[in-house]
Amino acid sequence: MTQVKAKKFLGQHFLKDLGVAQRIAASLALDRPSRVLEVGPGMGVLTQYLQRNPLIQLTCVELDRESVSYLHHHMPDVHVIEADFLRLDLHELYGDGPFCVIGNYPYNISSQIFFKVLDYRDQIPVCAGMIQREVAERLAARPGTKQYGILSVLLQAYYDIEYLFTVGAEVFEPMPKVQSAVIRLTRNSTRQIGCDGQLFRTVVKTAFNQRRKTMRNSLAPLVGKGDPLLDSPVFSLRPEQLDVQQFVDLTNTIDQHISRSITR
Repeated sequence: MTQVKAKKFLGQHFLKDLGVAQRIAASLALDRPSRVLEVGPGMGVLTQYLQRNPLIQLTCVELDRESVSYLHHHMPDVHVIEADFLRLDLHELYGDGPFCVIGNYPYNISSQIFFKVLDYRDQIPVCAGMIQREVAERLAARPGTKQYGILSVLLQAYYDIEYLFTVGAEVFEPMPKVQSAVIRLTRNSTRQIGCDGQLFRTVVKTAFNQRRKTMRNSLAPLVGKGDPLLDSPVFSLRPEQLDVQQFVDLTNTIDQHISRSITR
């Protein structure tokens, strides 16, 4: 079977450097037998190294039918599911048990992939893979930097994030217009962040959606325009100035304020 043609609408850029593929596979850093889900295996350049690891029980999920056929032909022993990862019910696939996630992720859905990882955070101890360098920098960014944003806060609440190494465009076919990077997310010890999780997401997203404004302006719709609570010092800050714990504290402040307002 001939090679798969990359499809722009799927954001496909096939990795061709075997050394980089080996390094990505090793980025899971497993020390015990684990179930691993590879997202978007394409022609299996990364898959072959995952398959060879005796600690890995591998499943691949691939949306592109041509790639699925290629994998069935060239790697018949690999379990491949033809599906959209973003729509896949991972509880149906893994029950309540743990599994790791890895991939050379399509750039056009990488943020959505990490939001899904968040939804399954208590089952995913490690998530690793390659994404656009700009996105990797954003995930690992620290407070006070221009890269620090929504996913930085939400992911760092539950994961320790490591920017592992940068990958040039020349290792792909076709070459992307940007550089890539490999990252690793390792679940931290936080099980409950200490506030309402849904409101936490809302506060973080609302604040960063107008990141150039102070939170007095961006969060006014949640608190109530002109409300005295907005005079608190924290609301004079911009969102990138707050770390995860400060966002947790802010969420609790808003939650308590809303509850009091309702009971009045």
